[in-house]
Amino acid sequence: MATVELRFSALPEHVRTARLVAAAVARRAGVDEAVLDEVRLAVGEACSRAVGLHRSVGLESPVRVALIEDEKAFSIEVGDDASAASGRVPGARDTETPARAEAADADSDMGLAVISGLVDDVEVTADERGGLIRMSWPTTTAAVLP
Repeated sequence: MATVELRFSALPEHVRTARLVAAAVARRAGVDEAVLDEVRLAVGEACSRAVGLHRSVGLESPVRVALIEDEKAFSIEVGDDASAASGRVPGARDTETPARAEAADADSDMGLAVISGLVDDVEVTADERGGLIRMSWPTTTAAVLP
């Protein structure tokens, strides 16, 4: 299993770089060419969401991206530290600052809806470290294997 890890400052201009790297690694891993645009778009949405969450709570820690290649699938994990820093999970309602929480939740929910429409195998979790979006696509070698 090969893994490429990226960490970048939570700035919107770095999202493009993450998309380009993800597409290049996905191509090398054997993801079908017809699916590469979906990979780029999904990574862009997940990274933009993480950047927005970091900026909304004033975090300077980097956004984490792991590109994982195994023999049957190519996976991408995009992690943020926002839920750990704010003490809340995006999507949960904040009663102390409802307007700000509602705006952040709306952006987060919209990004997750786009990702869910692009990726068949997606999982969104949060723990004490922060939020994590896991996405995966089959590789062409997986389609050939019995």
